[in-house]
Amino acid sequence: MLRVEMLSTGDEVLHGQIIDTNAAWLADYLFHQGLPMSGRETVGDSLSSLVEILQERSHIADVLIVNGGLGPTSDDLSALAAAKACGVGLVEHPEWIARMEAFFAERGRLMAASNRKQAQIPANAEMLDNRVGTACGFALTLNKCRMFFTPGVPSEFKVMVEEQILPRLRQHLTLPEPPLCLRLTTFGTSESDLAAELDGMVLPPGVVLGYRSSSPIIELKLTGPRAQQSAMEQAWERVREVAGDNKIFEGTAGLPASLAERLQRQGLKLALSEQFTAGLINLQLQNAAAPLAGGELLPAHCCETLETVLARAQSLAQLTGSPLALAVSAMEGDRVSVALHTPKGGVGQTVSYRATRHGLRLRQESVAMLALDMLRRWLNGEKVCGKNSWLEIVEIIE
Repeated sequence: MLRVEMLSTGDEVLHGQIIDTNAAWLADYLFHQGLPMSGRETVGDSLSSLVEILQERSHIADVLIVNGGLGPTSDDLSALAAAKACGVGLVEHPEWIARMEAFFAERGRLMAASNRKQAQIPANAEMLDNRVGTACGFALTLNKCRMFFTPGVPSEFKVMVEEQILPRLRQHLTLPEPPLCLRLTTFGTSESDLAAELDGMVLPPGVVLGYRSSSPIIELKLTGPRAQQSAMEQAWERVREVAGDNKIFEGTAGLPASLAERLQRQGLKLALSEQFTAGLINLQLQNAAAPLAGGELLPAHCCETLETVLARAQSLAQLTGSPLALAVSAMEGDRVSVALHTPKGGVGQTVSYRATRHGLRLRQESVAMLALDMLRRWLNGEKVCGKNSWLEIVEIIE
């Protein structure tokens, strides 16, 4: 099996000043291409350290994807480090300078002299195009390892991996068949409760059941060779059965995207009135291009009864001409109310947040998910207020 590794560069990554989202994205992306990542390291902005680790990994990895350090400033050292590790010089590419000049001209700016540095790559390297930024990538071979050098900006990095690196790997290497991965996400049940039902399940050879807890949701994932697809689908039925009506979606799209698609397909619009969730529901649904009729964000210090929240949802639906409206109250102590107005009337519940150790953000995310789950259940024709191990139901009005 190919040994595929990633090297993240930069003091800000090494010292935890920024979260390395590129590493998480690459690991997931390569896994689904049949190239699970074998290892990952991080190194700061030190030329000697960069040269040393490039030379070291060149004897171990078959493929190394180096991320970051291709910018115009003095601490961007990847190209120089690669040249020194290979024992070659840097070569400036006039065609890339022309590309950068055009890039800045389109934005009404002159290219700074420091940007010329981004057109300088090792003499033994192949240039990799970057159609969304100014840092050209490059590829070279050092000892047994094919190395790809990429920009740190996530939007540029992802495009380069998808459009430049993976096609080259497919062209020059025999890649394994991507695995089959079945996923579903639950809300309102605990990881331990799911595991108690599923851990004793007999799985086909080479198939693994995994759990990923990312409060307030838990993802279940069944992964294995495609040759086992029929047996995996049979096992998956058991996973679905255990998840029950706590399953909020299958696949990777997410609940807001799933709801947006359902609302659009049924020609429904939704209005929102938020207090405790502070616009989080609106943000999630807007990002998913859901058909929203309007809404309001109210101060989070106005205490209301559940009846008042239901009346607010109904009033907002009438005001916006929307058949659906969600309203979230302020949190009073550990209690918060959520109401859903529908063409058939209103449904609401007041819940008590059990996990007092959780911070404000996680509480808001949990309540936002509760509201979205109520909408999901109504669209599915299910009971709107379900069981939830995170939240204790204090009052329900249906």
